[in-house]
Amino acid sequence: MAEVAINGTTRIVPAIVRGARPVALKMQQEIKAAVHLGLIKRLDLEKIALMHENPSSQQQLLAAIHQLIGEQNIPLSAAERDRLAQEVLDEVFGLGPLEPLLQDATVNDILVNTFNSVYVERRGVLEKTTVVFKDDRHLMHVIDKIVSAVGRRVDESSPMVDARLKDGSRVNAIIPPLAVDGPILSIRKFGSKPLVAEDLLRNKALTEPMLEILKGAVQARLNIIVSGGTGAGKTTLLNVLSGFIDERERIITIEDSAELQVKHSHVVRLECRPPNVEGKGAVKQRELVINALRMRPDRIVLGEVRGEECMDMLQAMNTGHDGSLTTIHSNTPRDALARMETMAMMGSVSLPEKAIRAQIASAVHLIVQIARMSDGSRRVTHITELTGAFSDVISMQDIFLFEKEGLGPNGKVKGRFRSTGIVPKFGEKLKAAGIPLPTGLLDYSVEV
Repeated sequence: MAEVAINGTTRIVPAIVRGARPVALKMQQEIKAAVHLGLIKRLDLEKIALMHENPSSQQQLLAAIHQLIGEQNIPLSAAERDRLAQEVLDEVFGLGPLEPLLQDATVNDILVNTFNSVYVERRGVLEKTTVVFKDDRHLMHVIDKIVSAVGRRVDESSPMVDARLKDGSRVNAIIPPLAVDGPILSIRKFGSKPLVAEDLLRNKALTEPMLEILKGAVQARLNIIVSGGTGAGKTTLLNVLSGFIDERERIITIEDSAELQVKHSHVVRLECRPPNVEGKGAVKQRELVINALRMRPDRIVLGEVRGEECMDMLQAMNTGHDGSLTTIHSNTPRDALARMETMAMMGSVSLPEKAIRAQIASAVHLIVQIARMSDGSRRVTHITELTGAFSDVISMQDIFLFEKEGLGPNGKVKGRFRSTGIVPKFGEKLKAAGIPLPTGLLDYSVEV
């Protein structure tokens, strides 16, 4: 365990495993369970729930927890008593053993493989922690607490679920019989303060001219797709791009599980609904896209295009809803187009491939490819323009590229951002919107 200052308060945070687990771990779990049970018996659940938002009431509850720990008649140091009391408080109001990790700003992902195996990702590197749950039942209690808060459920009839925490962090849970070794929980954390454009520049995810051309593309109402693999930073980049939208415009966001943090004065957020216990009542992204067109949107932001809603999104882009933004899972801009073709074919409308390609070429203006490097850093590797469909092939041209050149002595990825020297065709749209192209666009190169 290590002391860490979080929001001005010193808390005990689980350290990374370097050797064997503490011998007294089982005893600590038993004490926590006994104190938690005693607390529920002493104070009814309704009264405890009311204490959540009141700091003075929480202090009273903490005093009651200390008293119950003392009644266990087990010799503990003051530090151990304080730690146990905080852990019980986390069980009551938070997510139990995960609470310190959620409060730790250096943690990006929390990966619970089984009740006694928890990993985190810090700066792109996986590390094992000493965090453990008492058993599978304890872990299931935390999972139920998360999913029920957003009106979802997870059980044997529906053993997979996507949910979110209050701060927007993305949650996925999968339980037996699909998970062989017990419940599994994955949390992609979103900080209370989302990253902004300056953060991307400081982290060298892209350069100033690249950011300027993306800002101009958003303001000129180009349709943009952010492409990348899992954990590449697609949602973060989408949030940053949405920040360039004019405050006078009406934005409608559509997501499977709401996680976008669009900082805008006029945002309408829509979220899919899973089926009920009887397997009915599901509302898919496609239905929300169709409904959004009736809500007078200036911009439609689709969290991720992943199925038959792709065709509806393309049609929306082609019928007066310019400036739409979305993300897609793919490794290259060309792969993104292939995935979009496949997803467009999933719909009920049967169109030949040539017609679908024509739809994509006329609807999408830019593909921004982002990737996670081997050292955990994120880089915008392509800014690619679609120029039309010719001879059954969608024509593309790269405007900016990131070229990886190897690894430095400290394992950091070395490379350079450069322009290709191609003047984008959308330059005319930028000019019409009163937005100049960045200077030095035709001859730009910088090493990172």
